[in-house]
Amino acid sequence: MSTNTDGVAEAIERELLLMSPGVRTSRSLADRLLDPEFVEVGASGRRWDRQAMLAALPDMQGGTESGPQYEPVGMTGTALAPGLVHLTYETTIDGRRARRSSIWRRLDETSGWRMYYHQATPVP
Repeated sequence: MSTNTDGVAEAIERELLLMSPGVRTSRSLADRLLDPEFVEVGASGRRWDRQAMLAALPDMQGGTESGPQYEPVGMTGTALAPGLVHLTYETTIDGRRARRSSIWRRLDETSGWRMYYHQATPVP
C-alpha cells in the first residue's frame, strides 16, 4: 500500500473501515464516511446515491462477522490535489473478484476524508 502522500493513509484507513461488518451494519458510522454527494457504480452496474447506499449497506455482502468478508489486495493511493485522493485495489469476496476505484475528498477539518465516488468492476 502506498501511504506516503498527504491524505492517502487516512483514505486507505477509511476505505478499509467501509469493508468491515461493524461499519457496514451501522448507519451512523457509514454516514460519517460517505460524502454528501457520494455516488457508486457497483459491480452489477447499478448506480447508487448516498441515501440508497446507506439504506442497503447493512444487508449487502460483507455485513456479518460470520459471513464472507472483503479481502482487499494491492491498495495504492495518489493525491490528485489538496483534499482529493484516488485509491485503486482489488477485492475478493465469496470467490468473486473485482477491481475497485475510489475518490476521497476532504472538504474541511471537521468532516475529514469521505468517499466521494466508488466503482467496482468484476474480474472474470
